[in-house]
Amino acid sequence: MSGVWVWIEHRNGAVKPISREALGAGREVAGALGQPLAALVLGQGMSGVADSAFDLGADAVIGCDHASLEGFRVEAYGPLVSKLAGERQPVVILAGASTRGRDLMAWVAADLEAGLVADGINLVVNNGVVEVTRPVYAGKLLARVKATGSPQMITLRSRAFPQAESTGKSGQAEWLEPAAVEGELATEIVGFESSEGKVSLTDANIIVSGGRGVAGPEGFAPIRELAEALGGAVGASRATVDAGWIPYEHQVGQTGKTVSPDLYIACGISGAIQHQAGMRTAKVIVAINKDADAPIFKLASYGIVGDLFKIVPALAAEFRKRLGK
Repeated sequence: MSGVWVWIEHRNGAVKPISREALGAGREVAGALGQPLAALVLGQGMSGVADSAFDLGADAVIGCDHASLEGFRVEAYGPLVSKLAGERQPVVILAGASTRGRDLMAWVAADLEAGLVADGINLVVNNGVVEVTRPVYAGKLLARVKATGSPQMITLRSRAFPQAESTGKSGQAEWLEPAAVEGELATEIVGFESSEGKVSLTDANIIVSGGRGVAGPEGFAPIRELAEALGGAVGASRATVDAGWIPYEHQVGQTGKTVSPDLYIACGISGAIQHQAGMRTAKVIVAINKDADAPIFKLASYGIVGDLFKIVPALAAEFRKRLGK
């Protein structure tokens, strides 16, 4: 058995931040295990992504460049990664805990009958085994767990690890044939809907979220204004999504997105445990709520008791002034 593998998620020819983090974590794990670090680069038009993987610290790149891998379909990616892992026996396989990363790693773990630890926020190598710290009970506790057998399969929470930096390394990728081609796949990609101009919640350094206190769809206007002033993304609680005030793509929480920004501003959010599960790992949490007894204040780094419709526009104006916007 040999090697620590990292699956590389990419978009428009660039390695996504969550995979830069996985490469950084993989480098640490590979060093502790005395193993080489390999990047799995799958898709179409992958030469640039392969070069980036080498530059970000991979010792080797195992790739497949084929039209059947354009976009992402787990029935195209899963069998290929399972086949490669079965043949080459890596010690550890890492991927970001994105929707695609979770989908792919679950498929491969089932194929290989391997253990899978999800949503890791810290990795420690102990006696040749990777021990993973992950949140449990909606983030109220942290557990240290490990996968038995081989390979050890682990997904990593976004923004929980430092991103790999450029090393100046280069190399020659190993290119392989796909495990399944068009016509053998159950689904077909017919197109994509663009969301240009929006900041991704999972990648955002700053998130401004609105809860039931915004009182309706129009109540998100000051939330968006503050997010725009800070160059951040707009989040929301489940209650506002269920009410139809804002699309599901903005939902933060146990049934929405899990985020770890540098700054999370919760406006009119009471702080139910389901919401806390999605944002409690933010580095700084600011809560704005009229109810001084709201649970969110127990989690917040800073709290403001008051009317969000007065406080949030005032904050946006002040930030624009100070940031010269």
